[in-house]
Amino acid sequence: MRSTARAVVIGGGVGGCSILYWLTRLGWDDVVLVERADLTSGSTFHSAGLVGQLRSSLALTRMMMNSVELYRTLEAEVELETGWREVGSLRLASSPERLEEITRQAGWAKTFGLPLELVSADEARALFPPMSTEGVLGAAYLPSDGYIDPSQLTFALAEGARRRGAEVNTTTRVTGITTERGEVAGVVTDKGVIETAVVINAGGMYAREIGALAGVNVPIIPMAHEYLVLEPSGLPPDMPTMRDPSLLVYFRPESGGLIMGGYERNCAPWSLDGIPADFNGKLLEEDWPRFEELMENAIVRVPTLEGMGVVKLINGPEAFTPDGEFILGPSEVRGFWVAAGFCAHGLAGAGGMGRLVAEWVVEGTPSLDVWHMDSRRFGAAYRSREYTLARTAEIYETYYDVTYPGHERTAGRPLRVSSAYERLVERGASFGEKSGWERANWFEPNAAEGDESLRPRGWAGKHWSPAIGAEHRACREAVAIFDESSFAKIDVGGEGAAAFLESLCANRVARGVGTVTYSQMLNTRGGIECDFTVTRLAEERFRIVTGTAFGQHDLAWIRQHAPRDGSVHVADVTSALACFGVWGPNARALLQPLTTTDLANDAFGYMQARELSIGAVPCLAVRVTYVGELGWELYCPSEFGGRLWDTIWAAGAEHGLVAGGYKAIDSLRLEKGYRVWGADITPEETPFAAGLGFAVKLDKGAFLGRDALAGKPEPEQVLCCLTLDDPRSVALGSEPVRVGDRLVGRVTSGGYGYSVERSIAYAYLPTPDAGVGTRVAVEIFGEWVEGEVAAEPLFDPAGARVRA
Repeated sequence: MRSTARAVVIGGGVGGCSILYWLTRLGWDDVVLVERADLTSGSTFHSAGLVGQLRSSLALTRMMMNSVELYRTLEAEVELETGWREVGSLRLASSPERLEEITRQAGWAKTFGLPLELVSADEARALFPPMSTEGVLGAAYLPSDGYIDPSQLTFALAEGARRRGAEVNTTTRVTGITTERGEVAGVVTDKGVIETAVVINAGGMYAREIGALAGVNVPIIPMAHEYLVLEPSGLPPDMPTMRDPSLLVYFRPESGGLIMGGYERNCAPWSLDGIPADFNGKLLEEDWPRFEELMENAIVRVPTLEGMGVVKLINGPEAFTPDGEFILGPSEVRGFWVAAGFCAHGLAGAGGMGRLVAEWVVEGTPSLDVWHMDSRRFGAAYRSREYTLARTAEIYETYYDVTYPGHERTAGRPLRVSSAYERLVERGASFGEKSGWERANWFEPNAAEGDESLRPRGWAGKHWSPAIGAEHRACREAVAIFDESSFAKIDVGGEGAAAFLESLCANRVARGVGTVTYSQMLNTRGGIECDFTVTRLAEERFRIVTGTAFGQHDLAWIRQHAPRDGSVHVADVTSALACFGVWGPNARALLQPLTTTDLANDAFGYMQARELSIGAVPCLAVRVTYVGELGWELYCPSEFGGRLWDTIWAAGAEHGLVAGGYKAIDSLRLEKGYRVWGADITPEETPFAAGLGFAVKLDKGAFLGRDALAGKPEPEQVLCCLTLDDPRSVALGSEPVRVGDRLVGRVTSGGYGYSVERSIAYAYLPTPDAGVGTRVAVEIFGEWVEGEVAAEPLFDPAGARVRA
């Protein structure tokens, strides 16, 4: 075994072998894989092997498509069988909601370049003869899906890596990870030490224990997952795989017979206190009582199943995560990477995942926008087994549920609540959750002032209330208060803080004390990694405020680039501070009597910050907005939050004060064209493509991403505001957009603007098609809705209201 390596991959499953393979393809030949037992002996060997490409995000779909691309060629490359069978897949719709779901997916597929077809129940049966069409309204058929042999694929990937110089060590157990000053230094095994600066934890269901060796939390739960192997019965071997999510089951052909499994409502977490040291290449005991629900459902769809002979009921543990997404990327320990939590679709994603992680390791940034899979997205709450288990069990048991946009999960709630939480409850808040925080989506008593006739058609109207429009209009016409305590707050201080932030931010942020600056942080390609405001609190102290869901990501990005010499200190102060946004044309009239500080425009200008008191409460008042109205964000220590809310609320009645929620904020920001990171802007888009060039100062000196921007021509695609002719047809994201008969883009975000009375969508369009007035069409649940490119922002284009 080598004593030094450029990188060490821990775990000999399909994920680890794929990463090893791709590292060597990218030119890293001095790489080592260590596996505690034999290759595939964890979860890989008992995988059902289904490969489906269409997923809920662009990045995940591309990852699956890259897997299929590899599976088509790997066998010829390494001259070993992989078991790849490109037989296609069927997804049945057995209810009107399911039919809407696959119709929406068909729209997504167009934007991904996938040849998905909607077929009738009879056409589905022609492809999968043993199925019953009873209750089936239609199906989605994707001919480029299939299935693969998990063990054969893994051995082929390992062979491909060996041929390019990698070393594979089986029966080699990792017992420690050595670190020096927060960086990886080596891997300790029962056969010796390997010095390395890069360790990739691809340990599958063992990944949590491996992470703990480096002090890194990997929040996964092993779930006992069952499927049935049935005897050959003369079925066509080239049948597609089939899923019937309404019945919670899946099928695939197997040697003239079938494999059938599913996701039961009573999941079985396994070995929560640690996986036994000798659990290698083993299965769990058959659990027929737990499988009974799935068996009964499967017979409904394939009646002949009842008479088929049983080979074996496979029961094996698979690692699931609290949000159903992979856990990929670097950790807080430099050089320690994670690639785990594949949630039973590891075979579908392995080829593309290995490529993505290897590119990330070698090049420093991922080739796709993978923030929703980033290993650093989980906060401190996920160190709790109780919370992680509750969230993960819910994910497993609702695996096949129809998930409407705006759907709120319930497990483990409430967990994080603001200092105003009880006030929000008293006022009838309808709560959502983000990053563990309870947040008011809207206040149902406000619905009486709303307009039910504006309910959007279809899915967009499922999780909706007339209260949203009422709160929106109150903010535009009077004044509204929003609890924004969940917004992530990051303090950056020290003698090197100003220079450090200037080296990371695209805008000039080291301005005068009390100045607020909107900026992005970019990657080496010029893509947008972070999007936030920076307030200079003192000569050597800055505060960054970013979205609730992005705090962990942005904090990790900043710490990743921070100097190690002690000149810069980075701290997450989110929980220490309450924050209330008070916005609307009456905001100044409401707040001025509560403070001795002059709030007049010439005394307290836009994008400025001041220390002041509101009533008895010490605050930092920041004149900034995400809704496009006059107002302030008021920050105070959390223990003062209840008093601050009460003070503002008591003074607000005569000014028409209304409590508002995050759904109103979203409609308000759409009218103003304010971007959302992770949707409208991502690490794949530059500020110039996103219409944010005003926040880039190429002349300020060097900053990360500057060279990429300075050397780039005009963007080929730009973010455009679209307004749809039918105001009640509302886009939700990922819908295809066409100009004439050309498919030109997909929706990034959408909603209804209650002030402009239009359905609004944003999408990247080719620059020649981006002119104001260009006619477009957006496909919403199979119907092409006409619209046009509009000048933005739609509301108050001069920005007079925010500067009033």
